[in-house]
Amino acid sequence: MDVALKTESEDDWPWLWHWRHEVSNPDWKQWDSPFLHEHMERLTFDQFRHQQTLNPRTRAIIVVNGQRVGTVHRNELPPYGGGWWDFGIAIYDPEHRKQGAGYTASTLWIDHTFKHTDAHVITLSTWSGNEQMINLGTKLGFTECSRIPQARLWRGSRYDVVQMSLLRSDWFPLSARR
Repeated sequence: MDVALKTESEDDWPWLWHWRHEVSNPDWKQWDSPFLHEHMERLTFDQFRHQQTLNPRTRAIIVVNGQRVGTVHRNELPPYGGGWWDFGIAIYDPEHRKQGAGYTASTLWIDHTFKHTDAHVITLSTWSGNEQMINLGTKLGFTECSRIPQARLWRGSRYDVVQMSLLRSDWFPLSARR
């Protein structure tokens, strides 16, 4: 399996819009903070296009065997310049999950983050119902640093907010993983 990251371009926007707004109740939204997505407005393509900006510093498209399958993103958290970045990933089509693409793409993106930003620590935030994301974080070397019990209500059940962190000094660069 050939996994790569590519810079997002306007050519990716119809594909992104399809997975984020056109598909009714896509599976990926059941894992990526579903309690937030249920209240988000579905946009037309024109609305989506007018809201989009290109920012290669904060996001990229995951490509598997030449096909777009998801996105990775990062955001610097204030105070800016302090070295704290938050990381996220979404594999949109469920057929491309549980095959290692998410792990490989995350490894590439985290490596890129440590090489091209001032990141001292990278965090990922999720909820206790997303065991796949917690397992991915653990496999990447993240450790749990915060848990807010029962902070999220989803379909009548309460879930914890889970935050995990990875220090630059604990990261094994991509070259060391081969």
